[in-house]
Amino acid sequence: MDQIDRRIVELLQDDGRITHAEIARRVDRAPSAVHERIRSLEEEGVILGYHARIRPAAVDLGLLAFIAVRSTEFGPEQRVVEALTSIPEVQEVHDVAGDDCFLIKVRARDTESLGELLRDRIGCIESVVSTRTTIVLRTDKETPMIPLSTATAGIATPGGDGGKRS
Repeated sequence: MDQIDRRIVELLQDDGRITHAEIARRVDRAPSAVHERIRSLEEEGVILGYHARIRPAAVDLGLLAFIAVRSTEFGPEQRVVEALTSIPEVQEVHDVAGDDCFLIKVRARDTESLGELLRDRIGCIESVVSTRTTIVLRTDKETPMIPLSTATAGIATPGGDGGKRS
């Protein structure tokens, strides 16, 4: 990714509904060139999709919790991963180092529904040995934004073209 690609991705992260014409104006490129860059970034898997951000409390899912999950399964083909990722309330599943195997982020209506989720859906997964739950009292920052100014510095692009695109 070159500087133009980074700027395009930053603009799209800030406003996924921004038009290609507006992006072109802001990066001083032709709309056709911007369209091609965006298509290329999508094909390369840099841009994974476009989504609306929803305020969880507005859809009655105001309780946020992080759950450390310990499992007896190890290796790349873990049924526990499939089971955890299939639960709609589970927003993220991370394979972690340390005492636990996974750290998951969940949204629930309230503590009662969180308890049901823990007992009836997570706790009954065959290889789950234990869970440890942390309930979030307040969120001061939560963002899907990737800090491109630090994340992509020094990354070489395939093909040895120095990341140059038209």
